[in-house]
Amino acid sequence: MNPLNISKTYLVTGGAGFIGFHLSKSILEQGARVIGFDNMNDYYDVQLKKARLNILKEYENYTFIKGDLSNKEDVFRIFREYAPQVVVNLGAQAGVRYSIDNPDAYMQSNVMGFFHVLEGCRHFPVEHLVYASSSSVYGGNEKIPFSTSDQVDEPVSLYGATKKSNELMAYAYSKLYHIPVTGLRFFTVYGPYGRPDMAYYKFAQKILAGEPIQIYNNGDMYRDFTYVDDIVQGMENILCNPPEQNAKGVSYKLYNIGNHKPVKLMDFVAVLERNLGKTAVKEFLPMQPGDVYQTYADVSDLMRDYDFKPNTTIEEGISKFVQWYREYYNV
Repeated sequence: MNPLNISKTYLVTGGAGFIGFHLSKSILEQGARVIGFDNMNDYYDVQLKKARLNILKEYENYTFIKGDLSNKEDVFRIFREYAPQVVVNLGAQAGVRYSIDNPDAYMQSNVMGFFHVLEGCRHFPVEHLVYASSSSVYGGNEKIPFSTSDQVDEPVSLYGATKKSNELMAYAYSKLYHIPVTGLRFFTVYGPYGRPDMAYYKFAQKILAGEPIQIYNNGDMYRDFTYVDDIVQGMENILCNPPEQNAKGVSYKLYNIGNHKPVKLMDFVAVLERNLGKTAVKEFLPMQPGDVYQTYADVSDLMRDYDFKPNTTIEEGISKFVQWYREYYNV
């Protein structure tokens, strides 16, 4: 397995996002060139995105371009001007519940946007495309742990459906245009500079403010919480190691990337309470549309192929998040 090649140029879409920020920062620290691309939308606090960007812009080898994946010319201009060898597509409209009320945003960003990235890789050939899928593709699957060999044809959210469509589109482009592609199904990534729309972030905010936190399905839910540093390490092992051609001549692989240790939601809340030094006021509610009971990643193939070793415990990860949160918001 080849290490990260610092002589290459890496294009990271969603570059001002949570995972995009952490991945870019790690690549930059090793001396490689990163081109960040993001539309800086206001789905959540733009100031947080700007704070991430301000850190990345301190590196000489970082270039940020504001643009929209749904604009084909914006995307092609990046490929033309910077000729990236490795493309990491993390740009997407995230969120399960938001997709119920705002489907247009998902079709524009996740479907048309990803199509434009694939077209960029087709017309300006790259060595490897790595793209973000999601555990949401598993929908209401009851067999655990979730495996990439499972059938995923019954999504419970449009978000999950768009991510499944990305997988099909990526495979077709890999086969037709000989693009080496790796897809990653992310499982509940958390950590400093995270997404404010995610439960752990909102919980911290409300607990400190003395406001009630909403706990769905009366707390009977499990999530495969994965600390962002483990995700970044796993991704870096993949970037310069595109998949070999399979028996059908297609250089395409799909992996789960998660902690493979589901945590009960109420246990997660208890760890958060301990680290914040404050007990939450809890409002228990039924399961919400689009939600699933449990996520649990089978990552045995990622461990085998790329030496993936997630080793950050919930206690360690939440402690780091809370420390960052208190410093960032001065609370």
